[in-house]
Amino acid sequence: MQTILGAGGSIGTELAKELVKYTDKIRLVSRNPKKVNETDELFPADLTAPLPIDRAIEGSDVVYVTIGFKYDSKVWQEKWPSFMKLVIASCKRHQARLVFFDNVYMYDRDFLSPMTEETPIRPTSKKGEVRAQVADMLLSEIKRGQLKAVIARSADFIGSRNSFLTEMVYKNLAKRRSAYWLSHLDKVHNFTDTSDAARATALLGNTPEAFGQVWHLPTSKTPITGRQWVDLVADKLGVPSKAKVFPNWQLSLVGIFVPVLKEMKEMMYQYDRDYLFDSSKFEKQFNYQPVTPEEAVDRLISAFRKK
Repeated sequence: MQTILGAGGSIGTELAKELVKYTDKIRLVSRNPKKVNETDELFPADLTAPLPIDRAIEGSDVVYVTIGFKYDSKVWQEKWPSFMKLVIASCKRHQARLVFFDNVYMYDRDFLSPMTEETPIRPTSKKGEVRAQVADMLLSEIKRGQLKAVIARSADFIGSRNSFLTEMVYKNLAKRRSAYWLSHLDKVHNFTDTSDAARATALLGNTPEAFGQVWHLPTSKTPITGRQWVDLVADKLGVPSKAKVFPNWQLSLVGIFVPVLKEMKEMMYQYDRDYLFDSSKFEKQFNYQPVTPEEAVDRLISAFRKK
């Protein structure tokens, strides 16, 4: 049995599609899970409580954590450490291997280009501090030999849902409005395609030798800037390329009315400098070629046109 905790999001859904290559026993766990594959087992659960977490993990060989809590620092500080503590304890109890889908918020902001698995850990945001704490919990268990786990780390991702490029660029350009970007349009910022992220996460979960390590998920290293992303999406849509930048001071003001933008303020450093995520380790180990930015945008547009 391979179990996805947080099965309803973009990554969880794509991951379920990939896991059928390895097993026909897939358990989808969330508040309101929906089948992705015909043989999926649905397990409705509140993943903030101990008993549901333990019951969801019981009988699992591999557990994937792709859950996403509300994008709010206070919520993260309250939910993430306690959730991960329960997951770790349950995985140890039931001898399940753990795959944690992670991000780059804990990395030192002065070393974002390029980012590798060896990039210094120095969180400078509240959310980054939480992610560093959670990753450290896992790595400490691995070092003590108490848990078989792997960290699958992704850059910001491009996909049909819950994606910066979707919400700020694609949806606006599709309505022939100006796209929005943060801080600077001419800084490099690469994105992990959700299909690559899911395929690679499934591969890691089913490769015993990969455990005990941190892996950057396959991401095109094309040094593409914010302006070039906007141009690319506009070109694929056949609309004029128009973009506006949210400077820091304006984000603070708009954040009074749009809470999620207020929460973005502490992460603005990821857009005011080059942000280049390097997945060479994974690509070499698994002979894997990430999709290109052009292919990723084609997939994004195609997904919306099918809706």
